[in-house]
Amino acid sequence: MPNYLKKFIVEPGTKIRFKHFDPDYHGKHESREQALPEIQKYVEKMAQLQYLTYAERKHSLLVVLQGLDAAGKDGVVRHVFTGMNPAGCVVSDFKQPTPEELAHDFLWRVHPHVPAKGSVAIFNRSHYEDVLVVRVHELAPEKVWSKRYDEINEFEKLIATQNQTSILKFFLHISKQEQLARFAKRLDDPARQWKISDSDYKERDYWSNYTEAFEDVLNKTSTERAPWFIIPSNHKWFRDLAISQIIVRQMEDMNMQFPKPTVNLAEIRREYHQATDQEKSDRRKKR
Repeated sequence: MPNYLKKFIVEPGTKIRFKHFDPDYHGKHESREQALPEIQKYVEKMAQLQYLTYAERKHSLLVVLQGLDAAGKDGVVRHVFTGMNPAGCVVSDFKQPTPEELAHDFLWRVHPHVPAKGSVAIFNRSHYEDVLVVRVHELAPEKVWSKRYDEINEFEKLIATQNQTSILKFFLHISKQEQLARFAKRLDDPARQWKISDSDYKERDYWSNYTEAFEDVLNKTSTERAPWFIIPSNHKWFRDLAISQIIVRQMEDMNMQFPKPTVNLAEIRREYHQATDQEKSDRRKKR
């Protein structure tokens, strides 16, 4: 079985170009039907590992999802994390900053959403918008946003080391043709038309600018503590398979253990048997 964690990771210090990565790659499977049993296996395993994370409360997991419009960020949240208990899993998205958020440093609005020990946090878009959209649309000068790569690395180092947070960052890699095909499906599907934005087609004019910005992000901020993965995403089912496998492998590497009981189990068992005997006695008396 391919190890997608090793296959798709952006090794720290390397210089990647998206033209060298095939967004249409789909591994050994030829269809969603073939891949589905494997996907379900990983989704179920993720649910078990999340339960262990919640019980142990020593580690946490942060998953960052980035990609161009229609890359499938919502789809990953809906399909990959479907088995996780909402009590220990929170999804946050970071849209256009509010006036209050703009009055603070760019990471101010992000920190409250970092996962607590025992929990999983998913960023559907993230703090990386401040070196992507801000850069492409010239919302801040280069001397401002260019410093943010180091600030992001320090921020992620802080939460990884101080809060035992494992960080996985996924770039959902689709082709320009696939994006256009997905826009067409939105137009024809009443259940997806709400996603249509005036900016959808206008943003396509910036495709090369976004490509360059994303390449710089991955090259400058893929670290040992917080690696980036380039996930081929033209096939939605393969996207889900690769991401779910990587998350499972990472969570297994956390070496988590169920905490020991904080009570005297022998005493609890004795009380249980007493209660059971009393209940049987009460039933007999009622006859």
